[in-house]
Amino acid sequence: MKLFTRQVLQNLRLKIVFLIIATPFFLFAQPKTTNGYKGIWFTLGQLSQYGDKYSGGLGTYTSSHIPIAIYSKQVNKTYFVYGGTTARDERHLLIMISYYDHKKKVVPKPVVVYDKAGVDDPHDNASISIDDKGHIWVFVSGRNTTRPGIILKSKKPFAINNFEKMKEGEMTYPQPWWTKEGFFYLFTKYTKGRELYWTTSSDGQAWEPEQKLAGMGGHYQLSNINNGKAVSVFNYHPAGNVDKRTNLYLVQTTDRGKTWTTINGKIVQTPLTDIRNEALVKDFESEGKLVYLNDVNFDKSGNPVILAVVSKDFKPGPKSDPHEWIIVHWKNSKWNFNKVCESTHNYDMGSLYINNNLWQIIGPTKTGPQKYGTGGEMVLWESSNEGESWNNKKQLTQSSQRNHAYARRPLNAHPDFYAFWADGDADKLSQSKLYFCNKAGEVWELPYDMKKKFEKPLKLMR
Repeated sequence: MKLFTRQVLQNLRLKIVFLIIATPFFLFAQPKTTNGYKGIWFTLGQLSQYGDKYSGGLGTYTSSHIPIAIYSKQVNKTYFVYGGTTARDERHLLIMISYYDHKKKVVPKPVVVYDKAGVDDPHDNASISIDDKGHIWVFVSGRNTTRPGIILKSKKPFAINNFEKMKEGEMTYPQPWWTKEGFFYLFTKYTKGRELYWTTSSDGQAWEPEQKLAGMGGHYQLSNINNGKAVSVFNYHPAGNVDKRTNLYLVQTTDRGKTWTTINGKIVQTPLTDIRNEALVKDFESEGKLVYLNDVNFDKSGNPVILAVVSKDFKPGPKSDPHEWIIVHWKNSKWNFNKVCESTHNYDMGSLYINNNLWQIIGPTKTGPQKYGTGGEMVLWESSNEGESWNNKKQLTQSSQRNHAYARRPLNAHPDFYAFWADGDADKLSQSKLYFCNKAGEVWELPYDMKKKFEKPLKLMR
């Protein structure tokens, strides 16, 4: 009897130990949702007379995380990722994923796809991709060499409740593009400054060796792809100083990086290491101007069009004025430069939309409640002459309590989910709500607190 009792107790102990060990893995495998859409608030802490270099609601930051939203025609949903958290005054970064159901006009509770475990920095935000089988890929950004980047894949097509890790390594500012041959992936490594790299993979599991695209002291990059042609647009950081970012470069490839050329089709050798090279679009450095990259798109002929903000100083405030929004368009075998408008901050980031002859920009170009802070009130601009002149078509937000910032363009943007952004007080810690608008400029607020599994976003009335 005693032997029997000892065996029972031993078996019970083993079961308890097994449950303790297995519980974390079980919990990790389950979908973890949060009760609403709450964006991350961030401050860089680089203060001057007119506030922080950038701060506020940065759930859709940075412009170099591309894309952060994708419309899938197959399931009629727009999937999106953002930097979130779970409470009003919390600064614990969670990589969130969700979708907007265009048929039902609802969103589910957002899913925590990755917990950044104490990090509060939205530089660690993610990008998103969908492969030809419908699997959703989340590319979580790393930071320098201290925090690795991570690539996750959904276990089921078009499902957001379960992901598996596919790769981990040094990669920041992820820009994944799914092509018919597989992934063409551009990203940044902190080798000698923020240098640009690319790699390819047919399936997202086995990756080719990373190759350096540019290393001239450091770069911030935009990219896009059109009919098999990928373009990379970047500035450079003199002596590695990001506060002196300047110049504008463009290279392109039609074979996923086997060959890189200039806009004229001349082959360039990579990595680019000389600031005076044939990829140079314009020498802004000689004019004493800084270049903040926003977006790159293509005209109806497949020519690249670049949106950037140009200023005179990295610090916020009138000393940097004018903060000029410019369009740079390759047309008639030359680069054409046109001014859109002016705003009040270097990080007033917006997106560029081109639909045949209708060109649009959505961005925080009107001064917001935090005058010299990141962002402002969102405005829809339109051009009918390929960016030569622009009209203020509609102010999307007004009388806001917090600045709106980082209006992002989904890949294959659906007219009903056309831009995606967050708000936040640029001067002090605040809650951050998330928004989207349609092509006509009507705005919806994603539910900040949710009681049901699915809820309709709240339409903002003007």
